[in-house]
Amino acid sequence: MAMGGKAGETFTEINVTPLTDVFLVLLVIMILIAPLVNQAVLKVSPPGLTTTPPQKDDKPKLNAEVGADGSVTINDIPIVPPETMKIMDVMKSEQAKHPGVDMPLILNSDEDALQKHVVAVMDAASGCDIKNMAVLPPHPTGAAPKAR
Repeated sequence: MAMGGKAGETFTEINVTPLTDVFLVLLVIMILIAPLVNQAVLKVSPPGLTTTPPQKDDKPKLNAEVGADGSVTINDIPIVPPETMKIMDVMKSEQAKHPGVDMPLILNSDEDALQKHVVAVMDAASGCDIKNMAVLPPHPTGAAPKAR
C-alpha cells in the first residue's frame, strides 16, 4: 500500500472518517431525544409562603421575629436591645414554662433585617440547646406573616 512518502517516514495525518461517524450518531441521538425532553418538563416551585390553611398545633414552640428596625421578639415578648444573652434569657424562661418539652424555634425575619440580629437569635437558640429550628423565607418589610 503506497502512502505517498519516503521510506521510513511516519504517517501523521488523522483519519476523520470515524470521527465524522461518531458525530453523526450523536446528532441523530440528539434529534430523536429533543422532542421527548420538551414533554417531560419538571415543574419545581421555589420555596415561599404557602396558601394552605393554617393547621392547629397545640405543641409549644418559640416564635422569633426579627424586624427591619432591629426589633427582636420571642413569643411576642420584645427584647431591647437585641443581644444574644437577653434573647437566651427569654428563650430559657419560655422553655421553663414547658419543662421536659423539646420546643422548636421558628425564625421569621423581614427581608431588610440585619444579619447580626438573625445570627444573635440563632446563637441564643444553640445556647438553649434547641435542636429543631425552622427558618422561614424573608418576608417584605411590613408584611410579617405569623408562624403557625
